[in-house]
Amino acid sequence: MAEKNMSLANQAYEQIKNNILNLTYPPGMTLTEAMLTKELNMSRSPVRTAIQMLQTEGLIVSDYYKSMIVKEITDKDIYELYQLREIFEGGAFKLIFTSGRNEEFSYRIEEKVVRMCAAANNLYDWEVADTAMHMEIISIFENERINRIYENNLSELIRIGQYSIKNGMRIPRTNENLKKMIQYMRKGNYEKAYTILREDHFGIGKDSALKGR
Repeated sequence: MAEKNMSLANQAYEQIKNNILNLTYPPGMTLTEAMLTKELNMSRSPVRTAIQMLQTEGLIVSDYYKSMIVKEITDKDIYELYQLREIFEGGAFKLIFTSGRNEEFSYRIEEKVVRMCAAANNLYDWEVADTAMHMEIISIFENERINRIYENNLSELIRIGQYSIKNGMRIPRTNENLKKMIQYMRKGNYEKAYTILREDHFGIGKDSALKGR
């Protein structure tokens, strides 16, 4: 029975988390056990366990009145996460070229861009694929601590990324620009390749996310 309850709790966790990440449950939305049990067609016990797991992750928080809400995304969150991304990925991208691995990484990144193009009509799936592309860039460091920092912030990066797309960042244009970036990588042109990454993913991405606030 305990294993069954844990399995149901994991199912509830995955469904609630997906709804938070794909903005079905947008930032600031109030959640209740009764609402979630009804939507998931489950008893309160596994739903309560799932809520506790998501509270531990910081995706669900309680306000002063003990109401449960989906964690808000603030301007500070957006600035900090894009700053983190630019610092780490800027260094990683430069290292890809200075280490002479730009052609190798062009193919590794291209694999992720192909997935992004395939998901062009699904906002959430595209953002997940985009996040995987960014993870590929920082993999050049082979640094588990940096990987964990990114993994700890993946949920926020995915949610913020969707704000960017909804408020100015265009998926078709971004996909095409990334294809150009890959070609510049193969030619060894760091300046032009990095300009695309910086403008599309650090500039337009951040500005569009803030516009959606």
